[in-house]
Amino acid sequence: MHDANCIFCRIIQGQIPCYKLYEDDRVLAFLDVGPLSRGHSLVIPKAHAVTLDQLSDEDAMACAKVLPRLSRALIKATGAPGWNVLQNNGPVAGQAVGHVHFHLIPRQDGDGLGYRWPAGKLDAADAKALVEKITQAL
Repeated sequence: MHDANCIFCRIIQGQIPCYKLYEDDRVLAFLDVGPLSRGHSLVIPKAHAVTLDQLSDEDAMACAKVLPRLSRALIKATGAPGWNVLQNNGPVAGQAVGHVHFHLIPRQDGDGLGYRWPAGKLDAADAKALVEKITQAL
């Protein structure tokens, strides 16, 4: 379940080196080579899936299990008072590599990264329609 053209699959297979932080049968975590901050790390499933909706429940749970553990280690190692967990799906959402991955980005006061967006308002009629469509899709 690998894609020969995927850089993360090639890292998993050992064809490209990485700064490995954690590995088990389903998950690999390593330092991002283009970090937004010191300690910026990636958690990836070993099974190739482009977006989160394509990932098996088992691989999603395996990634979720690693995120708190790696977060604690990053906090301890970097002294960061906060961090972002970021996961993008599709180019329009900022996904640059077509393999599911979770960013753990340690944050410091004044780091200049920012992370804000203008909040909208939820229309009650639209909310009811969305709830119906989403719950039917589940």
